[in-house]
Amino acid sequence: MVSEAVCYCVDEAGDPTIWGRRGKVLIGCEGCSNYLILGSVKIGNLATLSHSLESLRKELLSDPYFKKVPSMQPENRKTAVCFHAKDDLPEVRRDVFSLLLKQDIEFHAVVRCKRKAMQIVTDFLIMNPDYRYNVNQFYDDLVRRLFGDKLHRHGHYDITFAVRGSSNRTQALRQALESARKKYCKAHGIGYSSTFTINAMEPKDHAGLQAVDYLLWSLQRLYEKGEDRFLEMMWPKFHCVWDCDDAREKEGILYNAEKPLTAAILAERPANIGSPE
Repeated sequence: MVSEAVCYCVDEAGDPTIWGRRGKVLIGCEGCSNYLILGSVKIGNLATLSHSLESLRKELLSDPYFKKVPSMQPENRKTAVCFHAKDDLPEVRRDVFSLLLKQDIEFHAVVRCKRKAMQIVTDFLIMNPDYRYNVNQFYDDLVRRLFGDKLHRHGHYDITFAVRGSSNRTQALRQALESARKKYCKAHGIGYSSTFTINAMEPKDHAGLQAVDYLLWSLQRLYEKGEDRFLEMMWPKFHCVWDCDDAREKEGILYNAEKPLTAAILAERPANIGSPE
């Protein structure tokens, strides 16, 4: 087992919301995604990544071209504070993507179709009428899927999650990670002595969270919009994407360097689990 610490940053794209008031299905409605995607970026050199992103941000803020752009004004707390793909201008986005391609980072993601999740919950309710859907359970399931095979090889792991809401869920996340590692190692007859720490931070306070946001955004554009040009550009930094609900294979489909994910491939996904339109 290698002894050095490994740094991961974790964030989600989309949301775990399925139902609204009075049981109305919200999936696909404005403001509610079709998919929930959880991604992590493994960072080889955090100091270099932090310095590079901060230098780029200062350079852009000093450029007269962006002088009157609202997102570049500190009081608006957007690009002037940290990079966030949804809020950043296309010109800024291109520079950030280009910078990330030069960094020592590796991206992993798991994708769940919310209509499939709704079907599972609905079927479960038939057997257990008292059950109540919990968005945190949906999120924690993705945490287990994302990290099951990642927490036993090194001596220590430093895992930073993007803050979600106002509640502190550090203990629940720790339990999800411990459960995932234990299950994987037991199934493969692997022993482990590694430790890990969990933090919850704002993206403005951690460069790794800004990096994972950008890579998630490129993946989300494919699943929600059917657009793969950003994903194609950034694919060299993608280690794997596990589409858990693609019924063409029993356990979903794993995309990686040997099997790239594209809009054409995703368009062949069975329609009953929410192919992009």
